[in-house]
Formats: sequence, C-alpha cells, structure tokens
Amino acid sequence: MNHVAAFTRDTELDQLGRALRLRLSVIADHGLRDHDPEAHLKKLQEASLLIEKAACPLVESRMHPELRHFLERRSYDKALAWIEEERKKNS
Repeated sequence: MNHVAAFTRDTELDQLGRALRLRLSVIADHGLRDHDPEAHLKKLQEASLLIEKAACPLVESRMHPELRHFLERRSYDKALAWIEEERKKNS
C-alpha cells in the first residue's frame, strides 16, 4: 500500500471510529432515552447513518474481512475495538 493510500485509509478508519464512538455514546445516554425516546431514536438513526457513510469508502478500498463482519452484524463495539487495535499496531 502506498503512503497516500495508507493515509487515506487511516483517515477513513478515524472517521469510522468517531462515528462508532458517537453511536455508542448515544446508546449510553439513558437520560435522553428515558426523557425523550423519540429524540433518542432519532440520534441513534443519525449516528447509524454516519457509520454507513464512513464505512462506504472502506468497502470500496477492500475493507478488512473481520471489520466488515463486525459492521455487517452491527457489532459496533467490536468494530471500534478492531479499529483501535489497528491503530496500536500501526503507531
């Protein structure tokens, strides 16, 4: 992988990681869920859309099969853990 492709992939993984963290934080927001379930659902949907948008370029650039598996099955904490582990390996 050349340096430009590696940089682009890193940036895409970072964007996906941020989207996954956002969704997990919305899931953890029990106050919003209990106080305003409709707003909570809307935020979950928005975060899911961000995940899909962030994952799209990675799919086109041959996403790692394990990461694809986690995303397809909506195992977002596992996907985030995979991204963070990749960061540790490459830093």
